[in-house]
Amino acid sequence: MSVNIKIVDALKKYGDNTIISDLSLDIREGEFFTLLGPSGCGKTTLLRMIAGFNSIEGGKFYFNDKEINSMDPAKRNIGMVFQNYAIFPNMNVEKNVAFGLKNRKLPQEEIKAQTDKFLKLMQIEQYRDRMPDRLSGGQQQRVALARALAITPDVLLMDEPLSNLDAKLRVEMRSVIKQIQNSVGITTVYVTHDQEEAMAVSDRIAVMNHGDIQQIGTPKNLYQRPANLFVANFIGRTNIMKAQLKIRDGKAYLLLKTGYEIEMPNLLPEETREQLVSVSIRPEELVVNTDNTFGAKAVIDDSVFLGLNTTYFVHFEDGEKAIIIQESLIDNILPKGTEVYLSVKAEKINLFNEAGDKNLVSGVVNDMDRLKKSDAS
Repeated sequence: MSVNIKIVDALKKYGDNTIISDLSLDIREGEFFTLLGPSGCGKTTLLRMIAGFNSIEGGKFYFNDKEINSMDPAKRNIGMVFQNYAIFPNMNVEKNVAFGLKNRKLPQEEIKAQTDKFLKLMQIEQYRDRMPDRLSGGQQQRVALARALAITPDVLLMDEPLSNLDAKLRVEMRSVIKQIQNSVGITTVYVTHDQEEAMAVSDRIAVMNHGDIQQIGTPKNLYQRPANLFVANFIGRTNIMKAQLKIRDGKAYLLLKTGYEIEMPNLLPEETREQLVSVSIRPEELVVNTDNTFGAKAVIDDSVFLGLNTTYFVHFEDGEKAIIIQESLIDNILPKGTEVYLSVKAEKINLFNEAGDKNLVSGVVNDMDRLKKSDAS
Protein backbone atom coordinates (compact mmCIF):
# COMPACT_ATOMS: atom_id res chain seq x y z
CA MET A 1 0.00 0.00 0.00
CA SER A 2 1.34 3.43 -0.94
CA VAL A 3 0.87 6.38 1.38
CA ASN A 4 0.55 10.13 1.32
CA ILE A 5 3.51 11.78 3.07
CA LYS A 6 2.78 15.03 4.84
CA ILE A 7 5.40 17.19 6.55
CA VAL A 8 4.39 20.21 8.61
CA ASP A 9 6.92 22.82 9.81
CA ALA A 10 9.89 20.45 9.90
CA LEU A 11 12.94 21.62 11.85
CA LYS A 12 16.39 20.03 11.78
CA LYS A 13 19.35 21.32 13.81
CA TYR A 14 22.88 20.14 14.48
CA GLY A 15 23.82 21.96 17.66
CA ASP A 16 23.26 25.67 16.99
CA ASN A 17 23.28 25.14 13.22
CA THR A 18 19.80 25.06 11.65
CA ILE A 19 19.76 22.92 8.50
CA ILE A 20 16.01 22.91 7.80
CA SER A 21 13.51 25.38 9.22
CA ASP A 22 9.68 25.49 8.98
CA LEU A 23 9.60 23.20 5.93
CA SER A 24 6.25 21.79 4.82
CA LEU A 25 5.52 19.24 2.09
CA ASP A 26 2.58 17.22 0.82
CA ILE A 27 3.69 14.23 -1.28
CA ARG A 28 0.78 12.49 -2.97
CA GLU A 29 0.08 8.78 -2.77
CA GLY A 30 1.81 6.90 -5.60
CA GLU A 31 3.73 9.98 -6.72
CA PHE A 32 7.34 10.09 -7.89
CA PHE A 33 8.55 13.13 -5.96
CA THR A 34 12.09 14.48 -6.22
CA LEU A 35 14.08 16.67 -3.83
CA LEU A 36 16.46 18.60 -6.07
CA GLY A 37 19.15 21.06 -5.15
CA PRO A 38 22.89 21.73 -4.81
CA SER A 39 25.10 19.84 -2.37
CA GLY A 40 24.46 20.89 1.23
CA CYS A 41 20.93 22.22 0.62
CA GLY A 42 19.30 19.77 3.06
CA LYS A 43 17.69 17.30 0.65
CA THR A 44 19.40 14.15 2.00
CA THR A 45 18.85 15.38 5.56
CA LEU A 46 15.11 15.63 4.87
CA LEU A 47 15.04 12.18 3.25
CA ARG A 48 16.73 10.69 6.32
CA MET A 49 14.17 12.41 8.57
CA ILE A 50 11.41 10.68 6.60
CA ALA A 51 13.28 7.37 6.96
CA GLY A 52 13.80 7.85 10.69
CA PHE A 53 17.60 7.89 10.43
CA ASN A 54 17.83 11.54 11.55
CA SER A 55 16.27 13.08 14.64
CA ILE A 56 13.45 15.61 14.23
CA GLU A 57 13.84 18.79 16.29
CA GLY A 58 10.45 20.23 15.35
CA GLY A 59 7.38 19.77 13.18
CA LYS A 60 5.25 16.75 12.34
CA PHE A 61 5.78 13.93 9.82
CA TYR A 62 2.82 11.81 8.69
CA PHE A 63 2.26 8.68 6.60
CA ASN A 64 -1.40 9.17 5.72
CA ASP A 65 -2.91 10.28 9.06
CA LYS A 66 -0.37 8.47 11.23
CA GLU A 67 2.33 10.58 12.86
CA ILE A 68 5.73 8.87 12.48
CA ASN A 69 8.04 11.27 14.39
CA SER A 70 8.85 8.76 17.12
CA MET A 71 8.21 5.59 15.11
CA ASP A 72 11.11 3.13 14.87
CA PRO A 73 12.60 3.17 11.33
CA ALA A 74 12.11 -0.60 11.07
CA LYS A 75 8.35 -0.14 11.55
CA ARG A 76 7.89 2.56 8.91
CA ASN A 77 7.77 -0.03 6.10
CA ILE A 78 10.13 1.86 3.81
CA GLY A 79 12.40 0.61 1.06
CA MET A 80 15.72 2.43 0.74
CA VAL A 81 18.14 2.60 -2.19
CA PHE A 82 21.50 4.24 -1.55
CA GLN A 83 24.17 5.88 -3.67
CA ASN A 84 26.67 3.08 -3.02
CA TYR A 85 24.12 0.23 -3.67
CA ALA A 86 24.75 -1.26 -0.16
CA ILE A 87 24.15 -4.83 -1.35
CA PHE A 88 25.74 -7.62 0.67
CA PRO A 89 29.04 -8.76 -0.92
CA ASN A 90 28.86 -12.23 0.68
CA MET A 91 25.42 -13.06 -0.77
CA ASN A 92 24.45 -13.84 -4.34
CA VAL A 93 21.81 -11.83 -6.18
CA GLU A 94 18.88 -14.03 -5.14
CA LYS A 95 19.83 -13.96 -1.45
CA ASN A 96 20.28 -10.18 -1.56
CA VAL A 97 16.78 -9.69 -2.96
CA ALA A 98 15.29 -12.14 -0.46
CA PHE A 99 17.08 -10.65 2.56
CA GLY A 100 14.31 -8.31 3.77
CA LEU A 101 11.64 -10.98 3.25
CA LYS A 102 13.58 -13.49 5.38
CA ASN A 103 14.01 -10.87 8.10
CA ARG A 104 10.23 -10.60 8.25
CA LYS A 105 10.05 -14.39 8.73
CA LEU A 106 7.59 -14.86 5.88
CA PRO A 107 6.70 -18.36 4.65
CA GLN A 108 9.35 -19.87 2.36
CA GLU A 109 6.99 -20.12 -0.61
CA GLU A 110 6.07 -16.43 -0.28
CA ILE A 111 9.75 -15.46 -0.09
CA LYS A 112 10.45 -17.48 -3.24
CA ALA A 113 7.48 -15.99 -5.13
CA GLN A 114 8.33 -12.38 -4.22
CA THR A 115 12.02 -12.86 -4.97
CA ASP A 116 11.28 -14.38 -8.37
CA LYS A 117 8.79 -11.60 -9.14
CA PHE A 118 11.27 -8.79 -8.57
CA LEU A 119 14.22 -10.58 -10.16
CA LYS A 120 12.07 -10.81 -13.28
CA LEU A 121 10.72 -7.27 -12.98
CA MET A 122 14.25 -5.85 -12.72
CA GLN A 123 15.47 -8.17 -15.53
CA ILE A 124 18.18 -9.77 -13.39
CA GLU A 125 16.76 -13.29 -13.02
CA GLN A 126 19.62 -14.67 -15.16
CA TYR A 127 22.08 -13.37 -12.52
CA ARG A 128 20.35 -14.93 -9.49
CA ASP A 129 23.37 -17.10 -8.60
CA ARG A 130 25.99 -14.45 -9.36
CA MET A 131 27.98 -12.70 -6.61
CA PRO A 132 27.98 -8.86 -6.49
CA ASP A 133 31.64 -8.53 -7.47
CA ARG A 134 30.76 -10.09 -10.84
CA LEU A 135 28.01 -7.55 -11.60
CA SER A 136 28.27 -4.22 -13.38
CA GLY A 137 27.27 -1.01 -11.58
CA GLY A 138 23.91 -0.96 -13.34
CA GLN A 139 23.24 -4.60 -12.43
CA GLN A 140 24.13 -3.94 -8.78
CA GLN A 141 21.74 -1.00 -8.71
CA ARG A 142 18.97 -3.22 -10.13
CA VAL A 143 19.65 -5.69 -7.31
CA ALA A 144 19.43 -2.90 -4.72
CA LEU A 145 16.13 -1.70 -6.23
CA ALA A 146 14.69 -5.23 -6.36
CA ARG A 147 15.64 -5.80 -2.70
CA ALA A 148 13.99 -2.52 -1.65
CA LEU A 149 10.76 -3.29 -3.54
CA ALA A 150 10.48 -6.98 -2.66
CA ILE A 151 9.31 -6.20 0.89
CA THR A 152 6.31 -4.30 -0.58
CA PRO A 153 7.10 -1.03 1.22
CA ASP A 154 4.65 1.82 1.61
CA VAL A 155 7.36 4.30 0.60
CA LEU A 156 10.48 4.00 -1.55
CA LEU A 157 13.31 6.39 -0.65
CA MET A 158 16.22 6.85 -3.07
CA ASP A 159 19.33 8.87 -2.24
CA GLU A 160 21.43 9.80 -5.31
CA PRO A 161 21.04 6.22 -6.61
CA LEU A 162 22.64 6.84 -10.02
CA SER A 163 25.56 9.11 -9.18
CA ASN A 164 28.14 6.29 -9.26
CA LEU A 165 27.16 5.15 -12.76
CA ASP A 166 28.62 6.35 -16.04
CA ALA A 167 26.58 8.71 -18.23
CA LYS A 168 25.07 6.06 -20.53
CA LEU A 169 24.11 3.78 -17.63
CA ARG A 170 22.53 6.70 -15.76
CA VAL A 171 20.21 7.39 -18.70
CA GLU A 172 19.34 3.68 -18.95
CA MET A 173 18.71 3.28 -15.22
CA ARG A 174 16.56 6.36 -14.83
CA SER A 175 14.24 4.90 -17.49
CA VAL A 176 14.19 1.60 -15.60
CA ILE A 177 13.43 3.32 -12.28
CA LYS A 178 10.58 5.35 -13.77
CA GLN A 179 9.04 2.33 -15.50
CA ILE A 180 9.23 0.22 -12.35
CA GLN A 181 7.77 3.00 -10.20
CA ASN A 182 4.88 3.40 -12.65
CA SER A 183 4.17 -0.34 -12.71
CA VAL A 184 4.38 -0.77 -8.91
CA GLY A 185 2.65 2.57 -8.13
CA ILE A 186 4.61 3.18 -4.94
CA THR A 187 5.09 6.60 -3.34
CA THR A 188 8.70 7.46 -4.13
CA VAL A 189 10.92 10.22 -2.74
CA TYR A 190 14.07 10.67 -4.79
CA VAL A 191 17.10 12.82 -3.98
CA THR A 192 19.44 14.18 -6.65
CA HIS A 193 21.49 17.24 -7.57
CA ASP A 194 21.19 16.39 -11.29
CA GLN A 195 18.40 18.53 -12.77
CA GLU A 196 18.17 16.53 -16.02
CA GLU A 197 17.78 13.32 -14.05
CA ALA A 198 15.09 14.92 -11.88
CA MET A 199 13.15 16.13 -14.92
CA ALA A 200 13.35 12.69 -16.57
CA VAL A 201 11.86 10.68 -13.69
CA SER A 202 9.66 12.98 -11.60
CA ASP A 203 5.97 13.67 -11.41
CA ARG A 204 6.80 16.73 -9.29
CA ILE A 205 10.02 18.31 -8.06
CA ALA A 206 10.83 20.41 -5.00
CA VAL A 207 13.81 22.69 -5.67
CA MET A 208 15.73 23.31 -2.44
CA ASN A 209 18.38 25.83 -1.42
CA HIS A 210 19.86 26.39 2.05
CA GLY A 211 17.20 24.21 3.68
CA ASP A 212 14.28 26.05 2.09
CA ILE A 213 12.01 24.95 -0.74
CA GLN A 214 12.06 27.50 -3.55
CA GLN A 215 9.37 25.96 -5.78
CA ILE A 216 7.35 22.77 -6.13
CA GLY A 217 5.92 21.80 -9.49
CA THR A 218 6.06 19.54 -12.51
CA PRO A 219 9.27 19.53 -14.58
CA LYS A 220 7.44 21.58 -17.21
CA ASN A 221 6.31 24.17 -14.63
CA LEU A 222 9.79 24.59 -13.21
CA TYR A 223 11.56 24.85 -16.55
CA GLN A 224 9.12 27.12 -18.37
CA ARG A 225 8.00 29.31 -15.45
CA PRO A 226 10.54 29.26 -12.59
CA ALA A 227 9.32 31.07 -9.49
CA ASN A 228 12.58 32.94 -8.92
CA LEU A 229 16.05 33.49 -10.32
CA PHE A 230 17.59 30.64 -8.32
CA VAL A 231 15.21 28.09 -9.87
CA ALA A 232 15.75 29.56 -13.35
CA ASN A 233 19.52 29.16 -12.94
CA PHE A 234 19.36 25.70 -11.38
CA ILE A 235 16.88 24.06 -13.76
CA GLY A 236 18.58 23.84 -17.14
CA ARG A 237 20.87 26.42 -18.76
CA THR A 238 19.86 30.02 -19.12
CA ASN A 239 21.22 33.44 -20.06
CA ILE A 240 20.66 36.04 -17.33
CA MET A 241 20.68 39.67 -18.47
CA LYS A 242 19.87 42.97 -16.80
CA ALA A 243 17.19 45.03 -18.54
CA GLN A 244 14.64 47.79 -18.09
CA LEU A 245 10.89 47.46 -18.20
CA LYS A 246 9.31 50.39 -20.01
CA ILE A 247 5.64 51.30 -20.25
CA ARG A 248 4.37 52.99 -23.39
CA ASP A 249 0.71 53.57 -24.31
CA GLY A 250 -0.29 51.12 -21.58
CA LYS A 251 1.90 48.35 -22.98
CA ALA A 252 5.00 46.84 -21.38
CA TYR A 253 8.28 46.68 -23.30
CA LEU A 254 11.52 45.03 -22.27
CA LEU A 255 14.62 47.03 -23.21
CA LEU A 256 17.81 44.98 -23.16
CA LYS A 257 21.20 46.66 -22.76
CA THR A 258 21.88 45.76 -26.38
CA GLY A 259 19.15 48.22 -27.43
CA TYR A 260 16.81 45.43 -28.52
CA GLU A 261 13.19 46.03 -27.44
CA ILE A 262 10.58 43.32 -26.89
CA GLU A 263 6.89 43.73 -26.13
CA MET A 264 5.85 41.73 -23.06
CA PRO A 265 2.12 40.96 -23.28
CA ASN A 266 2.18 38.33 -20.49
CA LEU A 267 3.43 40.60 -17.68
CA LEU A 268 1.48 40.40 -14.41
CA PRO A 269 -0.94 43.39 -14.28
CA GLU A 270 0.33 44.48 -10.85
CA GLU A 271 3.90 44.59 -12.21
CA THR A 272 3.10 46.84 -15.18
CA ARG A 273 5.37 49.72 -14.20
CA GLU A 274 8.83 50.95 -15.13
CA GLN A 275 11.47 49.03 -13.20
CA LEU A 276 14.83 47.29 -13.44
CA VAL A 277 14.54 43.55 -14.04
CA SER A 278 16.61 40.42 -14.59
CA VAL A 279 15.75 38.45 -17.72
CA SER A 280 16.13 34.69 -18.07
CA ILE A 281 16.42 33.60 -21.70
CA ARG A 282 16.98 29.89 -22.32
CA PRO A 283 19.55 29.10 -25.06
CA GLU A 284 16.80 27.71 -27.31
CA GLU A 285 14.73 30.89 -26.87
CA LEU A 286 17.24 32.94 -28.86
CA VAL A 287 16.74 32.85 -32.62
CA VAL A 288 19.69 33.46 -34.97
CA ASN A 289 18.99 35.70 -37.97
CA THR A 290 21.74 35.81 -40.60
CA ASP A 291 19.73 37.22 -43.49
CA ASN A 292 18.31 40.38 -41.88
CA THR A 293 19.11 42.94 -39.19
CA PHE A 294 16.14 42.30 -36.92
CA GLY A 295 17.11 41.82 -33.28
CA ALA A 296 20.22 42.38 -31.18
CA LYS A 297 23.55 42.40 -33.00
CA ALA A 298 26.02 39.74 -31.82
CA VAL A 299 29.21 38.00 -32.92
CA ILE A 300 29.85 34.23 -32.89
CA ASP A 301 32.80 33.43 -30.58
CA ASP A 302 32.71 29.65 -30.80
CA SER A 303 30.46 26.69 -31.55
CA VAL A 304 30.06 23.07 -30.42
CA PHE A 305 28.41 20.54 -32.74
CA LEU A 306 26.39 17.96 -30.76
CA GLY A 307 24.58 16.15 -33.55
CA LEU A 308 20.92 17.15 -33.27
CA ASN A 309 21.83 20.59 -31.91
CA THR A 310 24.68 23.07 -32.21
CA THR A 311 25.63 25.31 -29.28
CA TYR A 312 26.87 28.82 -30.16
CA PHE A 313 28.74 31.14 -27.81
CA VAL A 314 28.28 34.82 -28.72
CA HIS A 315 28.95 38.31 -27.41
CA PHE A 316 26.96 41.50 -27.91
CA GLU A 317 28.27 44.96 -28.71
CA ASP A 318 28.26 45.90 -25.02
CA GLY A 319 30.44 42.86 -24.20
CA GLU A 320 27.66 40.79 -22.62
CA LYS A 321 27.82 37.10 -23.53
CA ALA A 322 25.15 34.51 -24.29
CA ILE A 323 24.73 30.85 -25.18
CA ILE A 324 22.43 29.77 -28.02
CA ILE A 325 21.22 26.26 -28.86
CA GLN A 326 19.91 25.77 -32.38
CA GLU A 327 18.94 22.71 -34.39
CA SER A 328 21.98 21.76 -36.45
CA LEU A 329 21.91 22.80 -40.10
CA ILE A 330 22.69 20.23 -42.77
CA ASP A 331 24.97 22.50 -44.80
CA ASN A 332 27.21 24.39 -42.38
CA ILE A 333 28.00 25.71 -38.92
CA LEU A 334 28.33 29.45 -38.49
CA PRO A 335 32.06 30.19 -38.18
CA LYS A 336 33.76 32.31 -35.52
CA GLY A 337 33.49 36.02 -36.15
CA THR A 338 30.16 35.81 -38.00
CA GLU A 339 27.90 38.77 -37.26
CA VAL A 340 24.33 37.72 -36.52
CA TYR A 341 21.17 39.30 -35.17
CA LEU A 342 19.33 37.59 -32.34
CA SER A 343 15.61 37.80 -31.75
CA VAL A 344 13.81 36.38 -28.74
CA LYS A 345 10.76 34.14 -28.32
CA ALA A 346 9.06 36.68 -26.05
CA GLU A 347 6.27 34.35 -24.90
CA LYS A 348 8.83 31.95 -23.41
CA ILE A 349 11.28 34.21 -21.56
CA ASN A 350 10.99 35.01 -17.85
CA LEU A 351 11.40 38.33 -16.04
CA PHE A 352 12.31 38.70 -12.38
CA ASN A 353 12.25 41.69 -10.07
CA GLU A 354 15.58 43.31 -9.27
CA ALA A 355 16.01 41.15 -6.14
CA GLY A 356 15.42 38.02 -8.23
CA ASP A 357 12.91 36.50 -5.80
CA LYS A 358 9.75 36.87 -7.93
CA ASN A 359 8.80 36.01 -11.50
CA LEU A 360 6.89 38.91 -13.07
CA VAL A 361 5.16 37.03 -15.91
CA SER A 362 1.89 35.11 -15.72
CA GLY A 363 1.68 31.33 -15.62
CA VAL A 364 3.95 30.55 -12.64
CA VAL A 365 2.75 27.45 -10.74
CA ASN A 366 4.20 26.89 -7.29
CA ASP A 367 2.57 24.23 -5.12
CA MET A 368 4.27 25.87 -2.13
CA ASP A 369 1.61 28.59 -2.36
CA ARG A 370 -1.16 26.01 -1.95
CA LEU A 371 0.60 24.53 1.07
CA LYS A 372 0.83 27.96 2.70
CA LYS A 373 -2.87 28.62 2.07
CA SER A 374 -3.90 25.25 3.55
CA ASP A 375 -1.66 25.82 6.59
CA ALA A 376 -3.19 29.27 7.09
CA SER A 377 -6.71 27.88 6.99
